[in-house]
Amino acid sequence: MRKELILVVDDDRDIANVLRAYLEKEGYPTLTAFDGETALRLWRENRPSLVVLDVRVPGLGGYAFCREVRKYSDVPIIMLSASAEEEDRVLGLELGADDYLAKPFSPRELVARIRAILRRCGEEAGPEAVLSAGPLLVDGKARGVLVFGKEVALTPREFDILALLASQPEKVFTREEILAAVGEEACAGHGRIVDSHIKNLRRKLRNAAEGWNFIDTVHGVGYRFRAIKTEAAS
Repeated sequence: MRKELILVVDDDRDIANVLRAYLEKEGYPTLTAFDGETALRLWRENRPSLVVLDVRVPGLGGYAFCREVRKYSDVPIIMLSASAEEEDRVLGLELGADDYLAKPFSPRELVARIRAILRRCGEEAGPEAVLSAGPLLVDGKARGVLVFGKEVALTPREFDILALLASQPEKVFTREEILAAVGEEACAGHGRIVDSHIKNLRRKLRNAAEGWNFIDTVHGVGYRFRAIKTEAAS
């Protein structure tokens, strides 16, 4: 079985080489790219298990790279940025990134985050649970989502959130509970981070099941799962 391949994309060659050394020491074969076009070519040719992506890489920038990859794949993406601004973090997550780390950071922390994301990708979302509601089916063992029998591509973080909500329909989860359940610590702007993931989930599910609503907002509290057929679906 192939060990998970990591693609590191950063125009700072010192940072890229340090990360490659840390990852290979942990047993992860690693590719490096120093611009967006090369990164996209390497991704297409090698289909890595996870991408570490600096936002400000030259040429095809990090946001554009993320947007392009998300057209075809739900590969986990961890974004890096010299900016700790909340707007940058939220934008990255809205484009489909799974995690965001501000520079400077500890390579050991990044490796730990990579390990945690890859572990979650290989784990079941529940005790081999298959959750069904209306046209939606969430398969915890396969970590797959089907709507009307067709697969819906979700990022690992999006899947974790949907599986959590669907595991207890009608239960209202706070944003803090959602973050804790998917392995992310609460931080400044954490509410908007969760909102960004929910926004992406709703868009993907709505595109797959027009006229159905699966996630309700409970204002001032959080979110809950309910499969509701709207009039437009009649």
